[in-house]
Amino acid sequence: MKVPSPGESIKEVEIATWLVKDGDYVEKDQAIAEVDSDKATLELPAEASGIITLKAEEGDAVAVGAIVCLIDTAAAKPNAVESQKSESLKAEEKKVEEKPKQEVTQTPSATYATQAPSPAARKILDEKNIQPSDIVGTGKGGRITKDDAVNAVPSMGTPTGGNRGSERTKLSMLRRKVAERLVAAKNETAMLTTFNEVDMSAIYALRAEYKDAFKDKQGLG
Repeated sequence: MKVPSPGESIKEVEIATWLVKDGDYVEKDQAIAEVDSDKATLELPAEASGIITLKAEEGDAVAVGAIVCLIDTAAAKPNAVESQKSESLKAEEKKVEEKPKQEVTQTPSATYATQAPSPAARKILDEKNIQPSDIVGTGKGGRITKDDAVNAVPSMGTPTGGNRGSERTKLSMLRRKVAERLVAAKNETAMLTTFNEVDMSAIYALRAEYKDAFKDKQGLG
């Protein structure tokens, strides 16, 4: 498959995300990737059904018309038997994973929810740099609620500022182009406002002096 042209004047795109893995079976018109251009983020649909082989990595900049993947149209679609075996295997794995959970729930002192924060509580705890293990949850089964997170106070040994983790990620082509335009506008456009003040008192006085005579002469009113 070649990269289609997303629009006029666009000569290069970037592979933002692969929606399939190398060796997967894809159906025709299935979205297999998201690509970024200077103007928009677009989905790349499969041109045919078959086994896909990826030829580009996420984050790679590729020219329009370049080959980014191969699709083996002669490959057979995985049959229903294999799918059933896969589902059976997943079911067995799920049962194995559920057994320890059942044993834990039988213990009154702890459950699977003990010290597990809700999504809202987790966000607040991350902002305060507090670990869920340092809080006793008051929710059902010991779950940490939003109120627990709001009322939580960092311990003396917990660092509260300056050392939060940071992560640097590469900007997409669209965001880079927007940033480039914003900087250009800042550097090339005069950022100011002009005010012109005029004393109109003499005009108003002249108008007041002659408006009655003008009205009588022109027959207005």
